[in-house]
Amino acid sequence: MSEDETSPGVIVPPTAAAAAPPRPAAPPAARSRAWLGLLLGAVALAAAWLFWQTWNGARDAQRAAQDERAQLGARVEALGRSAEQARRDGDGLRARLDDAAKVNESLRAQLLSLGERARLVEDAVANLADRRLSGHDALLLNEAEMLLALGAERLALFHDSNAAIDAYRLADVALSAVDDAAFSTVRQSISAETEALSALHAADTPAALGQLQALRTAAAQLPAPTRELPEGNAGESRWARLLGQFIRVRHGDDVTTAAQRHDIVLARQLFVLDLRDAQAALLARDGAQFHAALDDARAVLGADFDAASAATTAAHANLAALAKLVVAPPAPANLGAALRELRNLRATHMLQPPANAAAAPKPAEERP
Repeated sequence: MSEDETSPGVIVPPTAAAAAPPRPAAPPAARSRAWLGLLLGAVALAAAWLFWQTWNGARDAQRAAQDERAQLGARVEALGRSAEQARRDGDGLRARLDDAAKVNESLRAQLLSLGERARLVEDAVANLADRRLSGHDALLLNEAEMLLALGAERLALFHDSNAAIDAYRLADVALSAVDDAAFSTVRQSISAETEALSALHAADTPAALGQLQALRTAAAQLPAPTRELPEGNAGESRWARLLGQFIRVRHGDDVTTAAQRHDIVLARQLFVLDLRDAQAALLARDGAQFHAALDDARAVLGADFDAASAATTAAHANLAALAKLVVAPPAPANLGAALRELRNLRATHMLQPPANAAAAPKPAEERP
């Protein structure tokens, strides 16, 4: 150790250090004690640090345990509340199940009662269905009989075969909806009578009326006949020839008067009146009156109009075509056979007992 060095742990003032004489070096034992003190201090510090760490860890563990106990307590309380709620829900479900069992029992009793009522309703509906079918067939048969009678009367009164054919076809449609197959033979008779009526070739009334109306319209264009002065005798005076143009003396039975022969307006009126008579006879299906009116019109047309003109020739051709029409054809020989067959079948079926009489449902009090 140098002179400036001092022993450890001794504080020497600078002046004293400079003035003091140098001391001998410390013994080794002192140095060992110093190092031991330092070691003990370090151990104490380490022990204090370990104690502090242990104390902090214990405190944290205690806090964590307290928090965990608090959480566990909260969870236990929540589980208790859940268990209480589940118990209450279970009680409510048991009550509902009891109520549902009672309702099911009531519904079962009602279902059995409804089944019995449904069976009764089915029996009643079956009975009503049988009655409805019989009433349905009766209504259709009445309709078919009425249509057949109307068709026959229409042909007998007005000789209208087209209307009779329409009535027979409607009757066939009504019979096609009848469920009883016994009336199918009536349809065959109706078909035969319809074919017979179609073979009559009756006049087409609307077309014939149109032709007559066209002739009435064309009557205004019919020309008057060309007239020549009569040849007088050589000794006939001039005054006689002049008066002969206005006054003519004829002998014999003429169909029309001289005024009708000379007045073209009157001739046209007569021609139109004859055509009107033909139209009225055609609407009334009066064949004799129709042809008589056409003959009168042809007579007026040939006597009072120019026979050489194209209009008169066309009118003659139209009247000749109309004269060939069959206004009132005779009725077929088998007309009315379908109506008689239908009435006979209906009378026969009325004598039979109803089909549902044996299968009538038992009264309600006799049911098991």
